[in-house]
Amino acid sequence: IKKILIASGVRYDIAVEDPRYIKELATHHVGGYLKIAPEHTEEGPLSKMMKPGMGSYDRFKELFDTYSKQAGKEQYLIPYFISAHPGTRDEDMVNLALWLKKHRFRLDQVQNFYPSPLANSTTMYYTGKNPLGKIGYKSEEVVVPKGDKQRRLHKALLRYHDPANWPLIRQALEAMGKKHLIGSRRDCLVPAPTLDEMREARRQNRHTRPALTKHTPIVHQRSNGETTAKKPVKRGKVAGR
Repeated sequence: IKKILIASGVRYDIAVEDPRYIKELATHHVGGYLKIAPEHTEEGPLSKMMKPGMGSYDRFKELFDTYSKQAGKEQYLIPYFISAHPGTRDEDMVNLALWLKKHRFRLDQVQNFYPSPLANSTTMYYTGKNPLGKIGYKSEEVVVPKGDKQRRLHKALLRYHDPANWPLIRQALEAMGKKHLIGSRRDCLVPAPTLDEMREARRQNRHTRPALTKHTPIVHQRSNGETTAKKPVKRGKVAGR
């Protein structure tokens, strides 16, 4: 064996305790790219994963870049993130997306959390409780992103740069009271909708008709423009009796 290259799997939170290791790694054992897994930027999900904060990542990146430059090499870190992990709020994913944009990361492949056997995170997913602490009726409630729409949103926020995700992200930002993140400013997450997008949204709304059920009031319009609502006649009964 003449040379060993490491592409992933480095415990960067431990590596920062010994800069000599990072120097050896960057100088001799990286072939241009090194994948590491900070997983998230926010304390909520990170604490459930038992992962270090972003301070460790920032320190590792600083040392890695320094030693790569000293070795005359152009090398890059590729961070790995996950969405919809137990403990992750919608606001946490927005903050992660803003961090990605600030650092000019555009992720191509993203992954939602899926429960797997024998994992603490799976226990949190199904019970809403944190098994890392004492379980009781007063124990911590873990926020768990469930439902297709919320999980699609979390995944879409990791790919904030994809125009296909912008309508869903805009809708969520407005619901969270973060409409200021929609626009053309540098601190905005997604651009405002174009005229074509607004026309298409109006066209779709015009073609959407509510379904009539036995619980839907029947609306009648009077000659003066006022409306009256009557409940549908129950099956087996005669109106007016």
